[in-house]
Amino acid sequence: MNPFLLKVSGAVARVTDSALGPHQTAVIRIGFSATWLLFLLREFPHRQELYGPDGPWDWDLADQLVGSNGAFTALLWSDGRGWFEALYLLAVVWSVLLLLGWRTRTMSVLFMVGVLSLQNRSVFMGDGGDNVLHLMAVYLVFTRCGQVWSLDARRARRADEARAREERPRDRTGPALWGVLGFLLLLATLAGRMDGDRFVPALLWAVWLAQALWWLVGRYARTPHPRGLLDVVANIVHNGALLVVMAEACLIYATAGWYKIQGSRWQDGTAVHYPLHLEYFSPWPALGDLLTASGTLVMLVTYGTVAVQVAFPFTLFNRRVKNVLLALMITEHAVIAVVLGLPFFSLAMIAADAVFLPTSFLRRLGNVSGRAHGWVRVRILRLLPPRTRADGVPVPVPRTGSPGEPVDHADRMDHADRMDHLDHVDREDREDREEQAGQGPTVPAPGKAPGTRP
Repeated sequence: MNPFLLKVSGAVARVTDSALGPHQTAVIRIGFSATWLLFLLREFPHRQELYGPDGPWDWDLADQLVGSNGAFTALLWSDGRGWFEALYLLAVVWSVLLLLGWRTRTMSVLFMVGVLSLQNRSVFMGDGGDNVLHLMAVYLVFTRCGQVWSLDARRARRADEARAREERPRDRTGPALWGVLGFLLLLATLAGRMDGDRFVPALLWAVWLAQALWWLVGRYARTPHPRGLLDVVANIVHNGALLVVMAEACLIYATAGWYKIQGSRWQDGTAVHYPLHLEYFSPWPALGDLLTASGTLVMLVTYGTVAVQVAFPFTLFNRRVKNVLLALMITEHAVIAVVLGLPFFSLAMIAADAVFLPTSFLRRLGNVSGRAHGWVRVRILRLLPPRTRADGVPVPVPRTGSPGEPVDHADRMDHADRMDHLDHVDREDREDREEQAGQGPTVPAPGKAPGTRP
């Protein structure tokens, strides 16, 4: 067979057989949900002025703008303060649940609704980081971002274990959530709240119907072929969305770099000097003065920023060079967060950069965080008073797992240790009862260990 056709067929099989980049999409999910959550919490005291009825961009002005551009925002469904407060708190809850990976497909849709509703309510309150978050919130809906590092992944493992024991796992939360959200979506559609731009309402209904089809096929299909077909479609959509995320990140850096090249201050190497001395971008004036004290350093940072941004899209074909530039860009955004006082813009860009992180690095990071989580959990449980079950048997403190042990199993006692522990507890309980009844403790027969059956 033609080698070219073999490569094409292999690429098609890879795209359709699996959802690529599970760790990268998980990092994107965690990064953007955490960025939006921290922003909402930081601006909670000022929420009324930013997006609520007390802001300079009042409800009537926002309604006129949305009426002209057709943008989606649920905040304009009512001008009441209670509706705004409820939706703001829901946006916080949805961010937390998406961060944890609970029902990631549903939470990604609700996360998108929260982001679009608040940002489209006051379009002049955002910056570059808000634009990135706005786009990525839509892209996340199309990804399977809960395959790893999520509560969904843990639930899937437990379901597989139940099937291995020839048990049929039941999911009551998913259908109930689907029914409630479908009812609310129907009410909003019938009330005419979806009469603006057709993209968001069509996306909401498409995801709702797709979830119904997925559940019906998984429950009633007699053969695995229908579910396999849906898996192929979901993988194609996921991989396409992942490609769009990567292209979006490359486009952001390419356009930023080429626009900088056209600026005279970037050409003479002094552009970095000016924002460091603007009052709005100087949370630490002394630090800005220190960084701009050397003209050579300012010139190197200015030219280096342009070179990295322009060159990054072309380095994707060389993994080592790409990783070096990726580390430089993440460091650059971390410096921007501190020096210029733009933490949420930097967090959004770092989350977008994470799509290019190597899988091996992310796996090592996951193993380290898993061991750290297990260590902290054990130390906390040992400080708490011991818990007992209903029959009075104390619950054993979990142990940390070995470096190669999965995180899900890091807090479990193995079967032999658990049986030895229960035998020891039963033996002590039996001896106490015998002593209280006036009998001495049972002496094991010769050759028998204490606590063993004759």
